[in-house]
Amino acid sequence: MFGIGFEEFIFIIIIAILFLGPEKLPDTMVKVARFIKSIKKVMSDAQHTLESEMRIADIKEEALSYKKQLDEATNELQSFKNHKINPTEEIEKAMQNAKNSFERTDIAAGENIEPKRETVTFKKQSADKEEA
Repeated sequence: MFGIGFEEFIFIIIIAILFLGPEKLPDTMVKVARFIKSIKKVMSDAQHTLESEMRIADIKEEALSYKKQLDEATNELQSFKNHKINPTEEIEKAMQNAKNSFERTDIAAGENIEPKRETVTFKKQSADKEEA
């Protein structure tokens, strides 16, 4: 206790008996014991307060991380809400993606697909056949 050995403690008691006398010694010992008990209580209270503050700091940090996640989700929902959807534009994008995908498939297969070109000729009908 307080870094005092047994011999030192006995020495302090002997000095206390000499200075205080046998009449005042029991009352003084009770006061010293109360003082030590109050010091222990103050130390215990300080320790509990410190632990409580540490828990509060941890809870606050956790709450701030939840707040950050909620802010990110709110911003994402707000940007989705503000995004105007143009159906025609979306369809055009989908058709372009499908066309690109189809072209990549043909190229990947090694096929060169040439469009068929057929020649169509129109003959002029003679006026005699029209009258008949």
